[in-house]
Amino acid sequence: MPQRTILHDAALADGLSSSLRVGVSLAISDGKIEWIRPKDEADLRGAEVIDAGGATIVPAMVDGHSHLTMPGGSHWIERGSDPPEVLRQVARDNARRLVSAGVLWAIDVGAPSVDGRAVSFDVREELRDKSGQPYIRAAGTWIAKRGYLELCVDVDDGAGLERAAMEQLDRGSDFVKIMLDPAPRGTTSTDPPFTVDEVRRTVRAVHARGKRITAHSTQPSGARVAAEAGVDSIQHGFAIDDDVARTMAASGVALVSTLSVVASWATFARTTRIDRFASDEGRRRTQERHEQAKASVAAARRAGVRIATGSDFGGGSVRAGHLAWEVELLVDAGCEPHEALAAATWRGGEVAGVPEAGRIEPGTSADLVLVHGDPLSDPRALWRVWAVYQRGARVA
Repeated sequence: MPQRTILHDAALADGLSSSLRVGVSLAISDGKIEWIRPKDEADLRGAEVIDAGGATIVPAMVDGHSHLTMPGGSHWIERGSDPPEVLRQVARDNARRLVSAGVLWAIDVGAPSVDGRAVSFDVREELRDKSGQPYIRAAGTWIAKRGYLELCVDVDDGAGLERAAMEQLDRGSDFVKIMLDPAPRGTTSTDPPFTVDEVRRTVRAVHARGKRITAHSTQPSGARVAAEAGVDSIQHGFAIDDDVARTMAASGVALVSTLSVVASWATFARTTRIDRFASDEGRRRTQERHEQAKASVAAARRAGVRIATGSDFGGGSVRAGHLAWEVELLVDAGCEPHEALAAATWRGGEVAGVPEAGRIEPGTSADLVLVHGDPLSDPRALWRVWAVYQRGARVA
């Protein structure tokens, strides 16, 4: 029989139950969870026993919206033009920070490219199957209407959108990411860059390849197009109303919330000289956007939309390893603590098409985290990481 490791006399919050289980022992054997039992029924003979009393076992977390190659901060767009070797080193540093924070899954939703190949692909291959490194799913490079953002793959119409999506898949994308905010960026237009029919054709083409497609949307028009076209998920979704939420629920479109993005803008007001954040008008608009984003989460929850979450580290001021903040903010937006934990664990895996991610069940990979405190009554407990196990080995 393989050597067992037993985490003994811990509490357990699996993101499925609203109740904390206490007095639990969990056995790890051959990199997998062998069993979960009440501590009094645990056979400790011949095992390495870790006294986990006072700690809570939670699933390793899934950051459903990340940018591994980007450092974050107020100059994140400029940093996307850094040399590829710099971007790769940023990704390595971010990966280490994720693991130390208990985040073992990074769903990378956009990276700069060199000669048409996203830098995130190189990082994914470099870190694949290495102990102490996160599991990575990468979308490649953002696809957008010409003029939206200089880092994107530019397209001019629906045919170009579909063609670019297929090219991203051919180059190695695990899934496709499209931008549905009004374009070009910085104008006053509120019209979505593509029609429902154009996006729907691309969705069908991606699905025909057995892949998923997600859409960036922070504005009402883009959210409606995404919902009606049937993308697999909407990223951010800061402007979802009840009607769009009902369409999402009916079509199976999930929301990947990134509330920490708008919350982080408040830090810009105090730490930068950028007028759109630091001016009185900028502060007012930031507060309004934060309230609108929370209302969008509430609308999605009322409609029964599946909610996952991500920090958007690298794509703004948020830094790698801050996913616990997102869980706090989901609770602030009206989610129950176990729902918020689910969004950052198994629900994130489900939405990303990685059903084994973020789960604690016998037979699954022993990817789990021990934290101090009860995340079902105090989400801040997720900041207090004591130990991280990946495939049964302690990596942090």
